[in-house]
Amino acid sequence: MTARISRREFGAITGSGLFVFISAPAVRAYQEPERLPVRQGYPSDLNAYLRIAPDGAVTCFVGKVELGQGAMTSLAQMLAEEIGVGFDLVKMVMGDTGQCPYDMGTFGSMCTPVFGPVLRKAGAEARATLLAMAAARLQAPVESLQVMDGVVTDPAQKKSVSYASLVEGRRIEKRVDQAPLRTAAQFAVIGKSPQRKDAVDKVTGKARYAGDIVRPGMLCARIVRPPAHGARLKNADTSAAEKLPGVRVIRDGGLVAVLHQRRDVADRALSLVKAEFEPAADGPNERTIFEHLLLHGPQPRVVAESGSLAEGEKLAQSVVEQNYRNAYVSHAPMETHSAVAEMAGDEVTVWASTQAPFSVRPAVAQALGLKPEKVRIVTPYVGGGFGGKSGAPQAVEAARLARLAGVPVQVVWDRAEEFFFDTFRPAAAIRIRSGLTSAGRIAFWDMQVVGAGEREAKTFYDVPHQRTTSAGGWQGGNPPGMHPFAVGPWRAPSVNSNTFARESHMDMLAAAAGVDPFEFRMRHLTDPRLRRVMETVLRQSGWKPAKAPSGRGIGMVLGVYSNACVATVAEVDVDRKTGAIRAKRVVTAVDAGLIVNPDGALQQVEGSITMGLGQALAEEVRFRNGAVLNRNFDDYPLPRFSWLPRIDVVLVDNREMPALGLGEPPIVTIAPVIANAVFDATGKRIPKLPLGQV
Repeated sequence: MTARISRREFGAITGSGLFVFISAPAVRAYQEPERLPVRQGYPSDLNAYLRIAPDGAVTCFVGKVELGQGAMTSLAQMLAEEIGVGFDLVKMVMGDTGQCPYDMGTFGSMCTPVFGPVLRKAGAEARATLLAMAAARLQAPVESLQVMDGVVTDPAQKKSVSYASLVEGRRIEKRVDQAPLRTAAQFAVIGKSPQRKDAVDKVTGKARYAGDIVRPGMLCARIVRPPAHGARLKNADTSAAEKLPGVRVIRDGGLVAVLHQRRDVADRALSLVKAEFEPAADGPNERTIFEHLLLHGPQPRVVAESGSLAEGEKLAQSVVEQNYRNAYVSHAPMETHSAVAEMAGDEVTVWASTQAPFSVRPAVAQALGLKPEKVRIVTPYVGGGFGGKSGAPQAVEAARLARLAGVPVQVVWDRAEEFFFDTFRPAAAIRIRSGLTSAGRIAFWDMQVVGAGEREAKTFYDVPHQRTTSAGGWQGGNPPGMHPFAVGPWRAPSVNSNTFARESHMDMLAAAAGVDPFEFRMRHLTDPRLRRVMETVLRQSGWKPAKAPSGRGIGMVLGVYSNACVATVAEVDVDRKTGAIRAKRVVTAVDAGLIVNPDGALQQVEGSITMGLGQALAEEVRFRNGAVLNRNFDDYPLPRFSWLPRIDVVLVDNREMPALGLGEPPIVTIAPVIANAVFDATGKRIPKLPLGQV
């Protein structure tokens, strides 16, 4: 995909100043099962640029969006560091297809490791260009000049010139070349924790989300929805709704909507519509889904293989087998899918809560029969995504209705719609069969994944004879009927399921060998980074070796996501009468390379631990014959403050390694570490998520 904006059009939008054009790497992170930080290839589309205005302010235009993860702040830090201006002088324009170049989307923890280096290169080239201009102005050698807060100084002459004076309203364009980046020892902004750029807006209520956008003459739409996936609308009697003053009814094929200036009146009108649907076909429910997946999944594909399973079996003195399961899980964002669409002639602007505005643009264009350049998607603040807002069907609905109504239209899903149309984390069935030698080492490892996907399915432990297969996943391409509704990425897709199975099984092997879980893992690890995070969490948690179950309720796990390494220790309490599980303490050590913003990193880790408790203990989508039974948070329990344990986080110092993403890695260890701690407390292994009660 390429950016559909010319330099002339870009200049008309942004005005004068110094512009640095760069091309971002082609990103294949969701297609790469390997734990490699390198993304090779630079497409021709411009993916990031900056402007230095005549007043010295620096504006950064990026296609990324702010989901609460802090990208607005960390990206500004990286730019400020390289260009040599104060952090407060950097203004961010994000997620606007009318102003920003193409970006594939904000997901996969890729803002920092993939886009961050590109933005730093842009800042470095701008700095180098300005230094050359300053050298000519001051008649001094470039190497003698110093930069601080957007001012270039020649110490010998005691003369200075500001970036603003150098630009003077002129437009200068330059391609990024090979300007050197600042080293970790030179950092003045990276590695600090300035106040978040979105902090004041959000704590004062000034922050605007898609549902807060109000346009002149706007109508609120409520749409007739099916009772189950697969049900088809036969007819809809809207006569009673039409009698309400000010209500408009729009029909467009299978789309039937009622509109009014006030949302509550539109809600009432919707309740008066009598719709008749052809019922959905019989299908599985949350209890029978796993057998259904095994029957309807595609042929498995070998993800990794080495040695010979047959030879490994000959070496095994004992064999451990287990089936692992995880339920469908909803994204459950605080903000439901929301959008406002407004037509102006043959052009449309849509304000949408989405993680990928440039992917929404062609979808809206196709729905309206417009060219993509006639569609502008603007993404304000997004109230949580976690992968569930990678698309934006509500934006298409709003755009269709706005064109038919001839006025701006708002579509804000209620919580029942959010659950119904969510692209859930897929239910998965994983089987692991492995064996131990007489010396207590793993002889072979056979892992069969159905439904979860292959990311991080291959074990990183040292096993001579191993094979891993995968059948189906969250990325699409599943056989028709495999899932009763849509599935998609959910924070650390695939890796949550695969880590739960692998680390639960490692604990079973350690118990079978009669070895402390930490010692057992370490004897199968040669990777120095993995060993380092294990040793770090051991020290921080005060781990005392013992074979499980010890009755203490302590577990440990190791995880990898997109090259970030995570080790976690948890302590739980299990009520012997009720079986209720309570996490008492969670200690996590993370090696994510260079840490751009320590406070932001801690927030990401703590948020992952909190969200991870939900999928570990309680979250499960209930359904029957295509109908989603969860309609609100009263029957879909999310973590509460009362659930939270004491949380200790160690950010492993590895500043010489490029910065990695932190939005997802820490969550992958939470479900298995709770399961392992429950086993240590009770001797009972729970191989299915959510763990619920013992």
